[in-house]
Amino acid sequence: MIKQNLTKINKKIRDTESKYKRALNSVTLIAISKAQDITKIQEAINFGQKHFGENYLQEALIKIHAINNPAIIWHYIGKIQSKKTKLIAQSFAWADTVCSYEIAELLNKYRPDDLPKLNVCIQVNISNQATKNGVLPQDILPLAQKINNLPKLHLRGIMAIPEPLEKFAEQLKVFTELNLAFKGLQNHDIALDTLNIGMSEDFIAAIAAGANFIRIGTAIFGERDKTVILPV
Repeated sequence: MIKQNLTKINKKIRDTESKYKRALNSVTLIAISKAQDITKIQEAINFGQKHFGENYLQEALIKIHAINNPAIIWHYIGKIQSKKTKLIAQSFAWADTVCSYEIAELLNKYRPDDLPKLNVCIQVNISNQATKNGVLPQDILPLAQKINNLPKLHLRGIMAIPEPLEKFAEQLKVFTELNLAFKGLQNHDIALDTLNIGMSEDFIAAIAAGANFIRIGTAIFGERDKTVILPV
């Protein structure tokens, strides 16, 4: 079933790239594997999936160590608390949800010297939701400029989880605003290449607006198993 789901989703991504005149294979799928069994993740790996996103640190660490595959690229997409920064910096290739310079400094401090730079994205609260993490659009540039000077971090771009919107035009409007913010950083000589936006219900609009990373979970793996979730 996972193989069929990935085939269907990847075809939809490629078709959407073509429809909106995006370069072929310019969009990367992050499989959101939180609260999913390791056997399901391994099945996706066997079919060629390389990027996986995890929200819960202790659960993720068990999976990373059990799978033990250096070709797999692990993204931390949960809220980053200061107490989590050491293990995130040591265990992940990406930290997609950086919201403050204090957190970035800690990730930089704890990134081991023998690992490549930690890829990071600034999480943007584009919808100004009280329940969502992230910086407001006007605060992206000063944070990006400071993070860009940290030697063990590689600032790649921005990430956002907008409020759910049903209409394509509304989704596209929000994602276009995010792309403008992304291009605004590039105009300030900050070399970025990652616009990490779009999930199961809105990834078509995200790709149309310029996303090159999208995040999909249950459409790949099925419903999450709550017994898999471990303490954060």
